[in-house]
Amino acid sequence: MRRGSCIVAAALAAIVSCCSAFAQSAPPMAIEEGNDNPRANVHLSTPIVIPLNPTAQAVHLGFGLGIGGGYNFTRHHAAVGDFMWNNLFPTNQVLLKLRQTLNEPSLDASAALYGLTGNYKYELRGKTLGAYVMGGGGLYYRHTSFSKQVTTNTPAVCTPIYTFWGFSCTGGTVTTGQSLGSYSTSAGGVNGGVGFTARVGEPPYRLYVESRYHYVPDPHLNTQLINLSFGIRY
Repeated sequence: MRRGSCIVAAALAAIVSCCSAFAQSAPPMAIEEGNDNPRANVHLSTPIVIPLNPTAQAVHLGFGLGIGGGYNFTRHHAAVGDFMWNNLFPTNQVLLKLRQTLNEPSLDASAALYGLTGNYKYELRGKTLGAYVMGGGGLYYRHTSFSKQVTTNTPAVCTPIYTFWGFSCTGGTVTTGQSLGSYSTSAGGVNGGVGFTARVGEPPYRLYVESRYHYVPDPHLNTQLINLSFGIRY
């Protein structure tokens, strides 16, 4: 199993276990059908990933998965644990430059960003519509890979598009003789955003749309992006 798949599986298992524990510890009234004020909260979403500069220099629009859960202290205040997986693709210009520099005309590449964060949510929830703000921080893991092992033989000016994919530089140029198939890095980061909800069917189930900004510092190329997510939560 690939390392990225192991991380996804482990994170999902941990979140599902936490959500189950919250649900089992909730008082009977909190899990009755039709209750719009449960103690546990759970969400599942599919985001459209919009990279911002400088990240947009290396990758463009992507997609992903978001899942999580937590505890509602009151109707307005909650703690939420999040796991996200974002799949990103190189821009056409970047891919063309990598192919030329590496002399690999058929080369393809992909990138994935995983995040495991703890967040605070403040919500105003009406009978039908609602809104909330949420923010926090946690650990982010970025993994990039090529469709084949590559070696740097052609000198090239060192720019963020090379360091993002894992190449090192010497004296302002990409170091020649490097052999690379994949690259991984991890760092702490922060996030914050706003969402809107609409009740569907029996409470507490609600559809939601959310815009969340993520920032992860990096000495070569900071990760900055917005997840525009659509999903269901209670």
